[in-house]
Amino acid sequence: MTDFANRALLPAGLRDILPPDAAFEAAVVNHLMTHFAGQGFERVKPPLIEFEESLLDGAGAATSSQTFRVMDPLSQRMMGLRADMTPQVARIATTRLAQVPRPLRLSYAGQVLRVKGSQLRPERQFGQAGIELIGSDSPVADAEVVVLTAEALGDLGVPGVTVDLALPTLVPVLFGELGLDGAVADRLRAALDHRDAAVVAEVGGKAAKLLSALIAAAGPADRALAALTELALPPAAAAERDRLARVVELVRADLPDLALTVDPVENRGFEYHTGVAFTLFARNIGAELGRGGRYLAGGTEPATGATLFMDSVLAGLVERRPAKRVFVPAGTPRAWAQALRIQGWVTVAGLDAGVDPTAEAKRQGCGHLLDGSGGVVDVQ
Repeated sequence: MTDFANRALLPAGLRDILPPDAAFEAAVVNHLMTHFAGQGFERVKPPLIEFEESLLDGAGAATSSQTFRVMDPLSQRMMGLRADMTPQVARIATTRLAQVPRPLRLSYAGQVLRVKGSQLRPERQFGQAGIELIGSDSPVADAEVVVLTAEALGDLGVPGVTVDLALPTLVPVLFGELGLDGAVADRLRAALDHRDAAVVAEVGGKAAKLLSALIAAAGPADRALAALTELALPPAAAAERDRLARVVELVRADLPDLALTVDPVENRGFEYHTGVAFTLFARNIGAELGRGGRYLAGGTEPATGATLFMDSVLAGLVERRPAKRVFVPAGTPRAWAQALRIQGWVTVAGLDAGVDPTAEAKRQGCGHLLDGSGGVVDVQ
């Protein structure tokens, strides 16, 4: 391997983002933050690294296996590099902002680092952007977060956004009411995760018919909720179902054209959630664009939020408008270039008055040239 190749080599799952992609990502993140800020979500900026015990507290425990750890040479305490920003925002809300009136609306954006990638997301470092609504247990709060994130993606131009709703608390509540525990409950949970109706029928006993019906209910929201309504669920499980139905109703009122699906037994990836959860997808994009749902901030305070994964979001934005770049020959009055920048042009200043301005414009990747009269001419 050459010395150049050695210097360019990066660890698996890490990459350099080059022009114009780096600028495009920054612009998209800024657009999202502006969208959220316009609806009352104030931005916070947690540190990239913090003490392990605070980083992995509460909801952060779910990221323990994905967290890089280092020893702080100053305090001699273990620190962790964040694998997810949501637990950090929850920490800020329940400590630094504990006295701020609720509901508390916060937004954030930044990079996260994970120990390993997945098949759908091999990247170990990627950007997150999201919102957290803390201090309300209302279905209206759940719906607000779903609507804002789906709306933000649509506003960016992501085509065919869909929201897959889940109720990860339904099965545990149902197991408790039906007296299912121990090894039987573990086998049934695994079978439900894999949609294995045969195993459910084999080990479910009297609950097999009901659990099989839950598997079969998955699908478009209207059909799924109709099927769930027909089931004779015990009281606590019925309350979970009714809350989900209310959230769907509220989302439909704000975004009637948004495609919604429901999977009542989905649990994987939502282990720390305490109510309605969801995943965002888009047409022709295999990876999830984001996910969110209800949880307990600091282990005690009701909260709901959503995180967008910027690598997937950017992949969904296939139409990128190239920047209008104009070459400004050396010696051109600065006011002329300033006037173009106000109009939205990117100006590239020449440094050598002796070069051919047309050839230099092409070499610098500029499609236009500022001529001696202050006019812009096409050089393509």
